[in-house]
Amino acid sequence: MDFGNRLAAWYQKNKRDLPWRNTNDPYRIWLSEIILQQTRVIQGLQYYFKFIEKYPDVFALAGASRDEVFKLWQGLGYYNRADNMLSTAIIIAEKYNGHFPSDYDALLKMPGIGPYTAAAVASIAFNLPRPVIDGNVYRVLSRVFGIDAVVNSPEGHTKFQQYAEDLLDRAAPSIYNQALMEFGALHCTPVNPGCNTCIFMGECYARLNGMVKDLPVKKPKNKVRNRFFYYFIIEPEPGGNENAKVYLRKRMNGDIWRNLYDFLLVETDHKLELNDAAIMHILKQNFNLENPLISLVSKAYIHKLTHQSIHATFIKVNVDKKLDKHEKFVILADKNKLSDYPVPRLIEQFLKDYKTL
Repeated sequence: MDFGNRLAAWYQKNKRDLPWRNTNDPYRIWLSEIILQQTRVIQGLQYYFKFIEKYPDVFALAGASRDEVFKLWQGLGYYNRADNMLSTAIIIAEKYNGHFPSDYDALLKMPGIGPYTAAAVASIAFNLPRPVIDGNVYRVLSRVFGIDAVVNSPEGHTKFQQYAEDLLDRAAPSIYNQALMEFGALHCTPVNPGCNTCIFMGECYARLNGMVKDLPVKKPKNKVRNRFFYYFIIEPEPGGNENAKVYLRKRMNGDIWRNLYDFLLVETDHKLELNDAAIMHILKQNFNLENPLISLVSKAYIHKLTHQSIHATFIKVNVDKKLDKHEKFVILADKNKLSDYPVPRLIEQFLKDYKTL
């Protein structure tokens, strides 16, 4: 079939002009790979440019604060990527004097670098013969070669890994890996692939057997969990004060959005019927507040994550004293400086919608 050479020829004619393809700098290649994990290229591109502009090398990134990195990352989601990215930058700067190791196993030991990212950096930056396996690769290999193993299973991973090892062009692994991923991203797409103009149309198992929609085989998705967030924006001063402050908390537990800031939260497992009496009860029970002035109850927001949906409502109240009951990692922030804090996209959208908060 001459799989690798056909891919390489297709790639030279059809590849996108992306900035991390015009360099062999491992820092920039690694940065692009971290940003593009679970992120579309069109969205990731703008973040890549922002990070390169602010942190042109690994030393600059290693010297940044976590809040600075999270603020720049804001909107990309999966914030553990940003956390691990900063940790890896510090290790590279301090332990390796700013030089990424060219050894696959050494890369694999870095925070946030798994087999895919280690193989991508090793092969693209250093041209080492390591096959990459991502969603695009699973799709192309399963369709072309008729692999019906479940991709997200140990058995499936082993089978695809063996195919990837056997097919790898060891003389030009950088071009081969990029070509294979690009072919899956642009041509052998999940929906409406270009089968009638495919370079493998005469040999593709899925096309010849009417199984394009059936491959790759995946386990059913987990049931989505619904969570109900009631955010309380508590101002411990009369409204209208230009120096007003508001309570924020830094999320430090093992839940979503770790290291980001949000408002004081009451979470329930069901939707609440909100009226003044219900809100007063929640404030008394959770924050020991009595007779607050309720000045805003927002529209309902739905924020969908991979395995959960957040149903959020924001309630603003003014009180005449500071809280004497609140959880750890709560701060009083200047209301006019909320944009300085890294927040989840849900909070960002709310602040855009209610600019006069």
